[in-house]
Amino acid sequence: MRAIQINPADNVVVALAPIPCGEEVALPGGGAVRALEDIPQGHKMCVRAIAAGENVIKYGLPIGHATCDVGPGMWLHTHNVATNLSGEVAYEYHPASVPLEAVEPETFTGYRRPDGRAATRNELWIIPTVGCVNEVGRLMAERAQDLVGGSLEGVYCFPHPFGCSQTGADHAQTRRLLVALSRHPNATGVLFLSLGCENCTHEQVLNELGEYDPERVRFLCCQDVADEQAEGHAILTELAECAKRARREPISASELVVGLKCGGSDGLSGITANPVIGRVSDMLVSRGGTTVLTEVPEMFGAESILLDRCVDERVFGEAADMLNGFKDYFLSHGEVVYDNPSPGNKAGGITTLEDKSCGCVQKGGAAPIVGVLPYGGRVSEPGLNMLCAPGNDMVSTTALVAAGCHAVLFSTGRGTPFGSPAPTIKVFTNSALAKRKPGWMDFDAGVVATGQRTLDEAASDLYRLLLDVSSGRLTSAEERGCHEISIWKDGVCL
Repeated sequence: MRAIQINPADNVVVALAPIPCGEEVALPGGGAVRALEDIPQGHKMCVRAIAAGENVIKYGLPIGHATCDVGPGMWLHTHNVATNLSGEVAYEYHPASVPLEAVEPETFTGYRRPDGRAATRNELWIIPTVGCVNEVGRLMAERAQDLVGGSLEGVYCFPHPFGCSQTGADHAQTRRLLVALSRHPNATGVLFLSLGCENCTHEQVLNELGEYDPERVRFLCCQDVADEQAEGHAILTELAECAKRARREPISASELVVGLKCGGSDGLSGITANPVIGRVSDMLVSRGGTTVLTEVPEMFGAESILLDRCVDERVFGEAADMLNGFKDYFLSHGEVVYDNPSPGNKAGGITTLEDKSCGCVQKGGAAPIVGVLPYGGRVSEPGLNMLCAPGNDMVSTTALVAAGCHAVLFSTGRGTPFGSPAPTIKVFTNSALAKRKPGWMDFDAGVVATGQRTLDEAASDLYRLLLDVSSGRLTSAEERGCHEISIWKDGVCL
């Protein structure tokens, strides 16, 4: 099969492989369309005449409008399609959530924390409260590798450029995110590393943290000691002694919290990797587990796929406010809400933000939406949640980890090497990328496009991989030592 019509209402097909000019493409309802020009993989070909100003339909939804008359067989992309998006929308709630059928959960082999939470890794995390001590923290983590062994699986530092010269809500956002990271169950021990003169003060961190276990969370102010490296290594040694007492044990998959993310998307993202991830999300939710969907700007234009699945008016209202609040964020900075697809997205076949969004939200599967989390917020409700964060890969995955996600299912059609603080499972949309960048990949969803596996079969395979990773199998990013964070900044710099 060379192309796919995702929804019978679509007036386009998507090329599963390059379609040369002159080749005939069979249509699901019968008949065929001859390509009038070369159609790259992941790109759209018109199958019914579309007049200038008429909507281009993909996923059964408008993804923009034609800027000129387009005939069957013609290539549809940025040269002849424009977005329909503008600013805020008055959303209406038409409840359509259907509970998933309950399934008995499998188990993974994880760690049980003293507070009862499950973990998929047993690590020590160094969290700088200010960018000035980033290099101190990096060297401290490097020198602490001698502590790794037994059940202690790693010592990592998470540098960032913030924590000082910030004011108001922007400053509070940084502090909230750093503290949220420190609560992650995969961090069996945490060392907050400060300089001593930054405006993210020790007292502020303590107030944000609230009650904490002093055997698990420690603090070091570099200006207060003669040798911060020696002091830091001593603290990490004590934390490591506690960490090595932990042992993996069988834990129900219902306790897993998994983030849903895409980056470097292409025209196959919404056809292969994202719907496969969506089915895994549904599989986990049906077992009593939790998934978290973010990237708010990449919901614009596809809101109807999500909002009607909110379990009640309260959740719908919170979701609608989050969406329109994010549009206000764009407009308040003098930016339009629709200028999202990157050059790589466009090269891969994504034309407009609606096109990207309709593919992006496929990761949310069909489960009811039970909650909406603010940036820096933590999951409390099992099921599918929405999280307020931008689409930027590193910022949004950091927010997912701060929300409590044990792992992140990350689809990509262009490839990306980074890894978040939690295991980040890279799901490739096409097999050509899998062959070209095997060292960046964990799962090839391109087998759906080639017909080797159905969506359900591929989802079953990915779900099993998720359980294996949760039980200790390293992701490609972990094998390469990639553990990074980025914080959403929105304010002045003093």
